[in-house]
Parts: sequence; C-alpha cells; structure tokens
Amino acid sequence: MRRMMAKKGSDRMVVVSMQAVVALLCVVAAYIEICDAAAVVDVYRMIQYDFQGTPFGSRRAVVNHHASSGLSVPGSDLSRTIVILPIDKVNVTLLNEYLQSRKMLGGLLLILPRNFENGGKSSGESDSEDSDGDQPADVAALEQWLIHNNIPYPVYFAYSDERIDSVLKDVQLNDAAGRPATASTGGYKLVVPVSDAKKVPSASYTNIQGWLWGLKGDGDIAGLPTIAIVASYDTFGAAPALAVGSDSNGSGVVALLELARLFSRLYANSKTRAPYNLLFGLTSGGPFNYNGTARWLRGFDQRVRENIDYALCLNSIGDADNLRMHVSKPPENPFIKQIYDNIADVARDVGVTVEIKHKKINISNSRVAWEHEQFSRHRITAATLSGLETAPSFLDRVGGIADRRYSANDTVVARNIKIVAESLAKHIYGLEGKNIEVFADGSSLAVSPPYVKLWLDLLSRTPRVAPFLGKNAPIIAAIQKELAVHTKDVSLQHDNLDGTFLFYDTIKAQLSIYQVASVTFDLFIMLAVGSYLGILFLVLVITTKGFDDLVGAFRRPPSRKLKGN
Repeated sequence: MRRMMAKKGSDRMVVVSMQAVVALLCVVAAYIEICDAAAVVDVYRMIQYDFQGTPFGSRRAVVNHHASSGLSVPGSDLSRTIVILPIDKVNVTLLNEYLQSRKMLGGLLLILPRNFENGGKSSGESDSEDSDGDQPADVAALEQWLIHNNIPYPVYFAYSDERIDSVLKDVQLNDAAGRPATASTGGYKLVVPVSDAKKVPSASYTNIQGWLWGLKGDGDIAGLPTIAIVASYDTFGAAPALAVGSDSNGSGVVALLELARLFSRLYANSKTRAPYNLLFGLTSGGPFNYNGTARWLRGFDQRVRENIDYALCLNSIGDADNLRMHVSKPPENPFIKQIYDNIADVARDVGVTVEIKHKKINISNSRVAWEHEQFSRHRITAATLSGLETAPSFLDRVGGIADRRYSANDTVVARNIKIVAESLAKHIYGLEGKNIEVFADGSSLAVSPPYVKLWLDLLSRTPRVAPFLGKNAPIIAAIQKELAVHTKDVSLQHDNLDGTFLFYDTIKAQLSIYQVASVTFDLFIMLAVGSYLGILFLVLVITTKGFDDLVGAFRRPPSRKLKGN
C-alpha cells in the first residue's frame, strides 16, 4: 500500500513538474519574442589603413550598442550609442568637431539612398525627385573627410530599404519624444558580431597587358614603334566593398577594351595592319600613386621602353561634355602637339572641345597626380585624356562611394572611344589632314554601344580595391580573358604594393537590429519567474511530503552535545 501511495505521489509530482516546465517555457518564449531581431541587413565597413605608419579610417569593427537618430539627442549617451544617419543628412562640420574634441561615439551607421544600390538612374533616365543633383558632391566631401581622418569608433554603411527605414523612423520618433534608447529604457540595439580587424598580410596588385603586333618590315617586329593605351582599373573609397568606380576608372577600362576589339579587326588582316605595335595595359595600384604602373614600366627591357612612341592614359572619360589632355611636357613640344592636334581635330567634328593642361612633374617628389607622369619619369612621351579639369588630390576621385553607374554615360563613353580610335588611326596610318573616317557609324568597325554598356554594367557592380581583390579575383580573370580574345601574348604581372600602405580586413558584415526591453522589464520578469518558481517549490513539497515536512525543512536541527570521556 505504501509503495502504491508513493508511486501516486511521484506521478503527481511529475505531472505538476511538467506543467511547471511548460508554463516556464511560455514565459521564456514570450521574453525571447520581445527581444527577437527586428531586422538583419548587410553592412559595409569603412576602410581601415595605415599610411607611412599613421593610422587612418575606422579603427574598430565590433558594434553592440543602442541606436540613436542624431548627434544632439537629449539624454542620449553617445559614447554608448550607434548614431544612424541618412548620408545626405550628415553634418561633416559637426562630426569633425566631435572628433577634434575627442568626444566618443559608440559608432556610426550611414544610410545610402536606394538608387545607389542599383547604380542610380540609367544613362537615358531623366532626373527624378529621388535624385539630388548635389548629392554626389556632398557624399564625395564626406568620403574625403572619412578617408583622411583617424576615427576611433566603428563606421558602417547600409543601403536604405523598408526594414531599416522603419527602424530609423521608430528611433526618430522615440528620440523626438524624449525617450532615447538606453539600458534603462530599452529601444533598438544594433549588433555586428565580428572580431577585431586584422592586417591584410600582403596587399598585392595585378597588371594585365596584351599586344597587337604591327606590320613587320625587314627588321624585327619588336623593333617597330609602339603606342601604349593604358588605363588603371582598380578603385579606392571610404567603403572598399562599395568602391565600384563607374567613371573613375570603369570608363577608361571599357574604352581600352573596345579599342583593343576595334583595332584587332584591322590588325587581323595584313593589308590593314599598321607599321606600329599597339600595347594595351590595364594597371593596378592607381589610387596608390600609380604604384602598379611604375612597377610595370620597370619590368620592360630598355628596348621596349625606347620604342614607345607615346602612351595615352585614359581616365574618367564617361561624364564630361568636353575633354582635357593633361601633359607633363610643354604643349609646344612637337610630339605633344601632334597627339593633341589629332585628338582635337577628331573631337571638333563631333562637337567636343579638347583643352590641353600642362603640369610639370617634380622629380624630387614621389607623388604623382596622373598616370602619364610615371611614363614621364622614364622619359616617355605620354598624356592623360580625361574629363577632369584638375589633378585629383591624394586618394580623391578614384572610384569612391559616389561614383556609381549613373556617373558613366554610355553615349559619352562611346563618343570618346571613337575620338581616341580615329585620332590613333590618323597617327598610325598617316591620315593626318585627310577627311577619312575609319570607324564610321553603321560600319563593321563602328563602336559597339551594347559592348560598352555590358562592360560598364559589370564594372559598376564590382568593387576593385586592389588589396582586397587577390590575384585570382573573377574580375581580373574576366578582363584577362576579354583582352586575350582581341590581342596576343596577354600576360599578368603580380607584385605587392610598397610598404607605405597597410590595410585591415573585415570590409563586409551583417548587422542585427534588436528591439530590446528596458532593465525595469528585465527585473519584472526576473521577479515574476523567481516568485513562480518559489511558489511551485512550496506546492510540490506540500503535495508530496506534507506541510509538516515543509516546516521541518526550514527548522533548525537540534545541536548534538559531545559526551565527555
């Protein structure tokens, strides 16, 4: 009988225990639901690098703070807050004041417009309400500030979408109502669970080159005069994972590939092959003082360098009504004058003005502003054809965040390709002063707008910051393959960037946005669960062992006296 009663009591205790566990799980589930992630979005970390041993960029990567909608929200502890700002609302002056006064932020999340993600409006699309004409300039100014400062907190970029817009709206409403998110009040919490950024062990670059060999005479084909068409293909920006550089220098890369395609058709037939070798070079390290171009030139033997008649570098030719030819030698130089006259004459026929810009190079200063200056240092006649009026400053206008697909107009790029092609044909075929159009529209040698668009689209969705590409990057393989279709003896040159730059990894991550409860709510839940478990304990003891046993469990046992010997 006692065994049966004990068994029933045990069964009853098991049932009650199961009920208690289910109830407790319901409470915990409700609590977890309140803390579930409101959104998970892709974010792009700001560049972190050292230049000549000096740190620049964002020096931290981990994010785990509450959200705020501004730098001046009353009651908000900015040192423990991630400030969310649409990029067009950023006050660079205020950010700089915070930095200079050593005021800390928990972090900064900059929201990019939706049209940045898809590259913006297409070449034929008119301006809309969503397109702010001043926005690229404002973003470029902010980007330069970010790149050239040592920022001691994490900075991330994200594209605007419905989820993040909804979160930002809620945060703005709470801040406006005087309820900023804190540990005591709750709100939205932003978490990027990454480890601290580590140094990129060896920042490398890759140069790509291909040849179209000219009509061989009695001598060696390598002894023919050579014209080099050159474009730097890599980029740099405040967020490496967003630096696609559609105009700078995607437009130059597309122009070079189309020129290789056009002249390969002429060089395929000995009757239309010119007595000039054409060298096509796609160089890396452009943002880093054209480091790759310098190494590429040093890799040539003396004979190749001596046979280069001139080099024409293509840079940012996709977004300007007129063109500029930047040179290091005086415009009166007969070689420079010949190059300029050929380009200007062809451009004049299509209503484009070409202005010559002369800037001497300072041999004692290792800094170069244009790619052709690396050729000039080797005493090679060279020029840069560009839509830019002035030389970019250090790490400026090299394919940053604002340089999106809309920055390169398909029609403008195709027009400028034709200008270069016709002027080059005048030189190598001796057509100066003759009204002959080699690449006439509608002919088999016409510039291909679909080809131009295809490559602009590809480059405009492919970040190309050299230290994060690697030797086997798909975009490098794609360019090499395309160049090999139209030219001969295509080769790659791999090398490491010089030691003046040091880069850090973690350029892309995922941001989890949680809607968390206040500490008061946490305490309430803790007390409720604790009280529930206490009452449950009392009920279980009373129902299974009786009230006397419960009282006995808390009664102090009598002390035992030791008997003396």
